[in-house]
Amino acid sequence: MAKQIYTGRYTTENDKDVVVFLIGMRVNKRLAVHKWLPVFTAMPSMIKELYTQQEKLGFLSMENYFGLRTTVMIQYWRSIEDLLAYAKGNKHLTAWKNFNKKVGNNDAVGIYHETYELKKEQYESVYGNMPLYGLGKAMKHIPITKGNITARKRLKI
Repeated sequence: MAKQIYTGRYTTENDKDVVVFLIGMRVNKRLAVHKWLPVFTAMPSMIKELYTQQEKLGFLSMENYFGLRTTVMIQYWRSIEDLLAYAKGNKHLTAWKNFNKKVGNNDAVGIYHETYELKKEQYESVYGNMPLYGLGKAMKHIPITKGNITARKRLKI
């Protein structure tokens, strides 16, 4: 099904704090499928859990990218507290324990994450002729007008 394209220029309201969480993996040894495949296949059930319990967990939205060796998910969360609470329970903790048991310090597969807390009015975005995407999918998506036409205006500086 084709995504709706919002023609024109849009931005997001930036009146709430938001957390951006990057998480991914890198296949260091392509032939060590038995090491990296379990890491790769652990993610779909966690993603399903996040989307089916969004409000409860504080998960807002995400985007996926798959490169030749490296994957990345850009996730948007309501707060650091929500993200950390998810990491301690649910399916994530099981996946983390399995990773440490099966892979540990083996160099066949790498994992990473980065966490950024964005304070209200400290971030901005622009989307031209795009479907809902990124922050525009996670936050309130609004048209660009005279009041928010420049990055300075969107950042209120």
